[in-house]
Amino acid sequence: MSSPTWQKSSYCAQGNSCVHVAALSPGTVGLTESADPAGAVLRTTPDAWAAFVRTLKENPAHR
Repeated sequence: MSSPTWQKSSYCAQGNSCVHVAALSPGTVGLTESADPAGAVLRTTPDAWAAFVRTLKENPAHR
């Protein structure tokens, strides 16, 4: 299996406080932080990730 391709959040500035997202395998979305990209990876389902992103887009105050 190849290494995941991590995508940096579009809301990230040039610092080390960024969220990175990747498709880890079919049915698994991974999240990590740029300060420690080889560290802990939070895993979730695509449906849960989509609901989270939708909530953020619908309620900008939660960002």
